Amino acid sequence: MSSAALASVTTYERDTKTLELPWPFTGREEELELVRRSLAGGRQGMVVTGPAGRGKTRLVTEAVRGTDCARVAGTPETRGLPFAAFAHLLPETESLHRAVQLLSSVRLLLVDDAHLLDDVSAALVHQLAVHGRTRLLVVATDGARVPGAISRLWTGELLPRLALEPLPREETARLLAAGAGGPEALTVNRLYRLCRGDLRLLRELVDAVRERGPLHRVADSAEWAWRGPVPITATVRERAAHLLDRAGPGERETLDRLAFGEPFPMDVDTLDLDALEALETDGLVHVDEQGAARLAHPLHGPVLRAAAGRLRARRLARTPESCAAALETETATLTRAIAETDVRAVPAPVGEWLVDEGSGIPARHAALRARFARLRGALREAAAWAAEGLRTTPDDPACHLELGLAAAQSGDPEHAMSPSGPGSDGSVRLSAPGPSSFPGRSTTESPHVAEGSAATWWAAARGDLDAALATVGEEK
Repeated sequence: MSSAALASVTTYERDTKTLELPWPFTGREEELELVRRSLAGGRQGMVVTGPAGRGKTRLVTEAVRGTDCARVAGTPETRGLPFAAFAHLLPETESLHRAVQLLSSVRLLLVDDAHLLDDVSAALVHQLAVHGRTRLLVVATDGARVPGAISRLWTGELLPRLALEPLPREETARLLAAGAGGPEALTVNRLYRLCRGDLRLLRELVDAVRERGPLHRVADSAEWAWRGPVPITATVRERAAHLLDRAGPGERETLDRLAFGEPFPMDVDTLDLDALEALETDGLVHVDEQGAARLAHPLHGPVLRAAAGRLRARRLARTPESCAAALETETATLTRAIAETDVRAVPAPVGEWLVDEGSGIPARHAALRARFARLRGALREAAAWAAEGLRTTPDDPACHLELGLAAAQSGDPEHAMSPSGPGSDGSVRLSAPGPSSFPGRSTTESPHVAEGSAATWWAAARGDLDAALATVGEEK
């Protein structure tokens, strides 16, 4: 059998698992180059591993695009059938020795979902690697039972292994901007936290929230924001199946109490310790050194809350009002960090949870979050926090100021607004607000300092350096 009969040109127009048009390939440039180099020259290929949904198949698809490549894939249904994955490439009945001979003429073989191969097919892949005539690109999922012949590809040093790391937050934002029309920064943060690098889940969540909402468009922007419950899609249920199936004594009650207790952890002494120990052993619950327990994955809380009945939810649910004291603590922590110009990340889950749930946050807290993000250089996030504060208090001068500063510092003078907002004639008015408008500042400090900063940045952003220098002189 000739290699021409076995090989095929790979042009994947749709996602092979969902049949949807894929988002533009974004990020992973270094990994893509590594995979391509492994298929060049005298190299024999590579094994790519990672959790489900990490983007392994998409990466290798891009790597072989435009090349002559034969492709096989394991499936759960055919795992017990010898040579099932190679049925389209081999005669009906062949020995392992004969199969190796036939496939040795293939220049490049892509083996997807290798963890689902039947044992004979796995042995064939291993023997092809041993013979070294066929370049192999093998994809396997972490956490699944992998045939020994496949795992020995990298443990036996026949092929190098690339363990795919989660896509970084910045690359995730680029991917969302390219494929989903650009969610605003707080929505990007939420999706990133929920998905933890699971790009299949990311795609499905985005499609679900855009279809079902609730969404709202960000004013004067093409961006959209997502607030409210997490939609329970098929992939969400699949990822949480091991959680919903827990049937040990007290386990489901413990999980539900942790879910409805969010965004706060719970003291282990208030929970069923036997159930908690079993859940911690299985990686479903995290217990810190202070004895505080919380769910191990941010997706699990929304799933458990959605699966609970109405009466159970009424008994266990936390109200936004119960978060007031904790939110004040976060506000004080942010105020200290700003006063000390300490830009290290500050854990502030309560404010994030309230925004995610659509409950809204006080404008004072939103302005602080905006200012802290701006000091850290996260200008899009700063603008998003300021806009969130303006949703609840449209006339808040501190949020208007932070929104204007974030826009001006990012070089977007069209959206740089003053604390007072635009005038009736459309001009920008940089009037001086009261001292309370500037969170994190001493009440004895002149508000004109912040006002001057806004004017300076706005003038510089629109390219008027003379005006910017003039405002600096006025501050002095």
